[in-house]
Amino acid sequence: MTTNKSEQVRCRRVFYIPGYDPIHPRRYRELYRKESAEQAEVSGYKIEIERKTTNSGPYGWRVSAMIEEQAVTTNIDVLDWSGIVRTSMSNTIVATYLHLVRTAWIYISTGTLRRLMRLRKGPVIAALYPVGMMLLQLVLAILAGVAIHWGVGRAEAVVLPGGPVAAWISDGVALAAGVLTGYWILRWFRAHDGMFLAYYLMQNFTYSARLKGIIPPEIEAQMTEFGKLIARALAEDVDEVLVVGHSSGAHMGVSILADLIRAGHVRADGPEIGFLTLGHVVPMVSFLPHAQRLRADLRYLSARDELAWVDVSAPGDGCAFALCDPVSVTGVAPEDKKWPLVFSAAFSKTLSPKRWRELRWRFFRLHFQYMCAFDRPGDYDYFLITAGPQTLRARFSGREASKTRIDVPVSKYTSVAA
Repeated sequence: MTTNKSEQVRCRRVFYIPGYDPIHPRRYRELYRKESAEQAEVSGYKIEIERKTTNSGPYGWRVSAMIEEQAVTTNIDVLDWSGIVRTSMSNTIVATYLHLVRTAWIYISTGTLRRLMRLRKGPVIAALYPVGMMLLQLVLAILAGVAIHWGVGRAEAVVLPGGPVAAWISDGVALAAGVLTGYWILRWFRAHDGMFLAYYLMQNFTYSARLKGIIPPEIEAQMTEFGKLIARALAEDVDEVLVVGHSSGAHMGVSILADLIRAGHVRADGPEIGFLTLGHVVPMVSFLPHAQRLRADLRYLSARDELAWVDVSAPGDGCAFALCDPVSVTGVAPEDKKWPLVFSAAFSKTLSPKRWRELRWRFFRLHFQYMCAFDRPGDYDYFLITAGPQTLRARFSGREASKTRIDVPVSKYTSVAA
């Protein structure tokens, strides 16, 4: 990692791109506030969170830190697409089950599921979980409906007089009772999906796969707006512009930054630009047959000198393609590939045994651990990266990639946009 720009940061802009999340971005401010305070106490630096100085632009906050004996000011903005997520999650129960069938067919018929299983089992299991859970819910609803239908039918046979009319009424009432019972059970499961996350995950995978890798028009429009915000920051008098993409926000960041560099917004005399991807799920999209745009952007970005791209994941995160180089496994790595630098947050080492035991089976929580405090921090510290006095490039200069990373071509589809 080499650059002629300053490696020191006194003023930084951070743009955080969340994954598929329907919740207002204030949750990320509260997460940052709580976890940064815990990390500062462990690591011995000072960090304070304040309101933004302006109400214009995206939701965000201001960070004032004293780290490594240097004062640093950081403005963090969340590139929020929760409205699109909420709209995509508004499907009816019947529509969600139809989407389940279609999504499963897309991944199976294209051979994508089989290829993904050659990477990490965790995210594939996470993808199969909502299918299994929703089918289990459907079976329970059907069994309950059949039981109520039978029970009501038997009861009415005793109460009602005989004859064809009475039998017809009895059958109709029993059928209605069974159907309503089954539907009520499905409604109950959906209303309590916060416990099961089946609908949430199913709609997540459906949204990613429904166009077989083509970026949905509403996402393209949102990415264009995000790009404009980042472009304006690149023209400001700041030392670093850092883009952070978490989960499915990672591949959005890839395309946004590729477009910005192509358009000439990243200037030699401008701020240093860094790209941090956390817990990515890029192969879930880049392995699909029509993901030519994303594959082209991965290939392009991986060879650029204008930015530093660091990818952090951990085998303990069952919802991410841990230590999978998103460019190489997609099969689009150019000969002059430079990025990303792939290494592990090593949860089992950077969390104390007690804390690791508490979190180990909380899969969804572990998927957010990258933005949280570590009680035995290693060289990865989210708050040093986003609020500390070094650029992303400088902080990991000389850092070697994890030896256990997966960087061999796996995807069946490798065509790129012209």
